[in-house]
Amino acid sequence: MHTEGEVSAHYSRGDLLSRLNAALLDDGVDPDRPSIEALAPYDQFHGRGLEATLEVAALVQAGPADHVLDIGSGIGGPARWFAQRFGCHVTGIDLTPEFCDVARHLTHLLGLADKVSFTVGDAAAMPFADAGFDGAYSMNVSMNIADKGAFYREIHRVLRPGAWLVLSEVAKGEGGELDYPTPWASSARTSFLTTPQETQRGLQSAGFDVIRLHSTLDEARAYGARSRAMVERGEKPPHRAVMLIHADLAARAIANTARGIHEGRIIPIEVLCRKLQ
Repeated sequence: MHTEGEVSAHYSRGDLLSRLNAALLDDGVDPDRPSIEALAPYDQFHGRGLEATLEVAALVQAGPADHVLDIGSGIGGPARWFAQRFGCHVTGIDLTPEFCDVARHLTHLLGLADKVSFTVGDAAAMPFADAGFDGAYSMNVSMNIADKGAFYREIHRVLRPGAWLVLSEVAKGEGGELDYPTPWASSARTSFLTTPQETQRGLQSAGFDVIRLHSTLDEARAYGARSRAMVERGEKPPHRAVMLIHADLAARAIANTARGIHEGRIIPIEVLCRKLQ
């Protein structure tokens, strides 16, 4: 099934930068001089936003000499955060050209273009040499990839022996099929969730040692409750990326995801792996 074009179209409408600039102005932020903190509600386009990025970063060790791969880099929030936090070089790859264009623009504004770069490409067929990265992470990406085995093998190929990999993903729970749209898919045609157990087996088959795999379902439910409370108080929620990316589709996508998490049909997970020698 060739769904790459449909996946990219789900995320791209052609006016993302202008919508982001308008959102920043509404926040009282100069779009030409944003900070990483001001961008965080918008450029951390994955479940729990910056909170999840901080958890992923806490699982790894990286330094100025390391070259890290961000698989499914979106508009670059995690990549810029990793580069600033660890001083490492980060290469992001994303299927959606508009995401990469906006990511490059924001990275230039923040003065991080010497540390962070972005490439348009398919995560299951990356244009990178073998064993070129010291570590990799991927956040809310695999649910758009049907062939998980090819995805995991490709990550394995581009990592150096002993390199780390962290996945922060959406897994399949119990209780039936999901309601659509979701933030990652308009319909089941481009949504390919697997269970946590299937994820572990797939990574092991690709040559990874799975050090830790755990559910963050409780954290997701608590984050949702805090966000709803903020909205009820008349405040903006801490995570506004879905609204930025999906505009009119966002409300239904957020509601369907929240219901799936509440009912356990969606299980967010974090996985720490290491490429075997």
